Amino acid sequence: MKVHPQAVKLEFLPPDRFAHAFHPAAGERPALRALTVIPGQADSGRIRDVPEPPERDGPILVETVAVGVCGTDREILAGHYGEAPEGEGHLILGHESIGRVREAPPGSGLSPGDWVTGIVRRPDPVPCPNCAAGEWDMCRNGLFTERGIKGRHGFASQRFRIEPGFAVRVDPALGQLGVLLEPASIVAKAWDHIERIGRRAHWEPRRVLVTGAGPIGLLAALLGMQRGLEVHLFDRNEKGIKPELAAGLGAFYHTGAIETDCPRADVVIEATGAPQIVVDAIRHNCPHSIVCLTGISSGGRAIELDVGGLSTKLVLENDAVFGSVNANRSHFEAAAAALAGADRRWLGRLITRRLPLDRWNEMTERDSSRDVKTILDFAA
Repeated sequence: MKVHPQAVKLEFLPPDRFAHAFHPAAGERPALRALTVIPGQADSGRIRDVPEPPERDGPILVETVAVGVCGTDREILAGHYGEAPEGEGHLILGHESIGRVREAPPGSGLSPGDWVTGIVRRPDPVPCPNCAAGEWDMCRNGLFTERGIKGRHGFASQRFRIEPGFAVRVDPALGQLGVLLEPASIVAKAWDHIERIGRRAHWEPRRVLVTGAGPIGLLAALLGMQRGLEVHLFDRNEKGIKPELAAGLGAFYHTGAIETDCPRADVVIEATGAPQIVVDAIRHNCPHSIVCLTGISSGGRAIELDVGGLSTKLVLENDAVFGSVNANRSHFEAAAAALAGADRRWLGRLITRRLPLDRWNEMTERDSSRDVKTILDFAA
């Protein structure tokens, strides 16, 4: 016969504490564990006991299943940026989330047990014209806040609360793989804007070049394949999981030079931020091409550039180059549909490391040949 561990423990409780074990005092709830940082202070990350999320964060209570890790988290941990909520000294990290609803009010569109991802950005309080239109990813005055990044606690806590308009339902068949929804929303926005720009004239794209085979690059390639396009992935890793993931999609994989391996692309999605790759991608695409920059450069590197020649090419060939970051709800919903239609075995291979919360400090370690996406597994 199996005996519940708690029942064994209760045999040793004093009589006056027996009932309290089942019925804590009113208002008394155990603290939650969360990964926190002091913004602007390097090496300040630690697991902290935090109170239950406040009602002001939203009426939907979510049990965290996993939180994804990206370069933004690593840079906040390094003290490069990040902003705590007003009046608080620490910031709960985590902006790539997946969890299950515990509490949801009637009319919220969600029910207990639903899988959800939280949208990261919140509109500015003014609001600017774009935020007022629900396009907070295009905020014009910079007064927005972001969960786990700027002015709002993130999702790397055992539970979080969220507003109905910022909780996106995830196909339950994806389960924990829904943690990929936030990075997928970034490329869903990129494709949305690429296609809007493409409508400026007759446009029949065939070849797509994606530079960088990290999570953003691979998900951008996935959405390109779902559009029936010929996708080429460019990365420096000649061996390891990245070429295998490209092959699993049916995409071409290159490690040489853009001008010889994959010239004349109709669409370029640049996800490395490396200045020379950015320039090469612009120089060697086809006329009327569209280049979307999603990678962030670390700066500080000087390269020789014929600005006049590059400008002439852009003008004479009607090329378009634009930057894209963040996403609004429509992009999260498009990403949810894209992931629901993807091969779950392939998506599962993108998650190369699952760390329990107690081993959070290992998330700063990276091996580009073996690692794609690291997650903190709250269910571990």
